[in-house]
Amino acid sequence: MNRFTGTLHTEIMTSALQKDPFATDSAQATNRSPQQQDPASPTYAGPLSFLRRPYSRDLTGVDVAISGVPLDLATTYRPGARLGPAAVRAASVQLAELGIYPWGLAPLDALNVIDYGDCWFDAHRPWTIRDAIAAHARTILASEAKMLTLGGDHYITYPLLIAHVERFGRPLGLIHFDAHCDTWPDEHADSLNHGTMFYKAIREGLIDPARSVQVGIRTWNSDFMGVRVLDAPWVHRHGTAAVVDRIFEVVGDAPVYLTFDIDCLDPAFAPGTGTPVAGGLSSAQALEIVRELDGIQLVGADVVEVAPSYDQSDVTALAAAHLAADILFLMRKQPHP
Repeated sequence: MNRFTGTLHTEIMTSALQKDPFATDSAQATNRSPQQQDPASPTYAGPLSFLRRPYSRDLTGVDVAISGVPLDLATTYRPGARLGPAAVRAASVQLAELGIYPWGLAPLDALNVIDYGDCWFDAHRPWTIRDAIAAHARTILASEAKMLTLGGDHYITYPLLIAHVERFGRPLGLIHFDAHCDTWPDEHADSLNHGTMFYKAIREGLIDPARSVQVGIRTWNSDFMGVRVLDAPWVHRHGTAAVVDRIFEVVGDAPVYLTFDIDCLDPAFAPGTGTPVAGGLSSAQALEIVRELDGIQLVGADVVEVAPSYDQSDVTALAAAHLAADILFLMRKQPHP
């Protein structure tokens, strides 16, 4: 019998769920600060959860659930993003030591945040992956917690959008940071491709292109499907303040999903990614833009495409961790639309 099918597979999954350490977490664990978990633990030791938040599957009273989707089967060039969630978590731990710049406080002062762990999917049955990721997201969103997801390749945003649109009952605006537009045509509903998922999302009514903007693009496509594009040369010429103004002009007060592909950054600042493209944003530019988006109606977000095998001194993972922490601040005290 194939060990991934039939009765044996069911028994394995049942056993895994029974042994799941998340299943015994109490609601109290989600309210403890990293220092309360282990006051003697130095920054470089202890559990490598995102911002040292407790690992938990208890969503009671949770405002934001951090989770990872360790997928890289949809990459078109270098694989390795399956190791991205672990790398970003590890890079984030030092950010939990002090109040995060420039906000001057910890996100936990305004939000109850847990690290929900990683999405489980069967990598040997790729046709099931989209639905597995969507189901993972539905479970979290049903609790009214928001999601901040760590990738994984960029394909994961597609099933995450499916779940978010189901939850909010309307197409979402999209704020998309990337070197690639990811709207290349793809008529195969079951394909795994990290360069076509927004083509599908727009065609399926998940994204409202009139309320969507792409920042940092520097690859060619003959059809951007009505999405406003602020390409990398435009960002360099006009500056970050102009980018922020254009983003607010496009998205307005619509509910929006924010997705940040780390290859939006120039390879000098993010070498650890699968499809690097020269001429991108600096980490300073990207952080300044994200921090100035305070006030958008953010319903969910992800940071994707960190591939640590190509990284140098963890600079890519560190940039992703900073970006994710700043996105977490954008989620504070925002009501659901």
